[in-house]
Amino acid sequence: MAQARYRKRMSRSDPRLYVPASETAFVEGQTVPLPPGQAHYLGNVMRQAVGSPVRVFNERDGEWSAEIAALKKDRGNVLLQHRERDPMPTEGVELLFAPLKRDATELVIRMGTELGVTRFRPVVTERTNTHRLNLERLAVIATEAAEQCERLDVPDIQTPESLRVVLAEWPKDRPLFAALERRPGERASVRAAALLIGPEGGFSDTEVEMLRRHGAVHALSLGPLVLRAETAVCAGLARLAAGAEGAA
Repeated sequence: MAQARYRKRMSRSDPRLYVPASETAFVEGQTVPLPPGQAHYLGNVMRQAVGSPVRVFNERDGEWSAEIAALKKDRGNVLLQHRERDPMPTEGVELLFAPLKRDATELVIRMGTELGVTRFRPVVTERTNTHRLNLERLAVIATEAAEQCERLDVPDIQTPESLRVVLAEWPKDRPLFAALERRPGERASVRAAALLIGPEGGFSDTEVEMLRRHGAVHALSLGPLVLRAETAVCAGLARLAAGAEGAA
């Protein structure tokens, strides 16, 4: 991930960068080394120089104003000035989704990060078209999305697992809302812990029955139309977020 090239669309005057938490917490006046990918981006893509302002953040230290203290090729560090925002975990749900073609999967990661997904969990279903994911590239996309949408953490992306295995281990006290095409949703009073989106073509009959029998699963209707999987992710996350706001 550190060597991956960043392609950001941030303000040239004030880049915002995710710097993973280290053993030492951020403090004013501290010099913090940048990951190689970030240093390369600042110097070679954004054409920034020593003294230029930046913002750095992570889930433990919050967001800090800083300035570039040193920058050379793929190495650099920033000087922390003061904390602008305290740490604040993103309040969202875990997203279980069947891997899609590369561009569609990348879109799911980007949009899901912007919509508050706390963890991405790829699940292999009977109709999943692809089983291979470039997790390093997806982590870069999630990081870029977090930088752009101004959240303070970056969601985890797990390795793919079988849907059957995931459901067998899923706790009954963690409400999992599953988007089932052309099936009525439930008016559940519980708050969702996770959202499950199936593959293009939907879940098989066997999988639908398996979901119906699981004590933690609630059916979530996304309307009468058949949506593309990446569109269903956005619709499902928006619907759960609206439900959570209404219950607050």
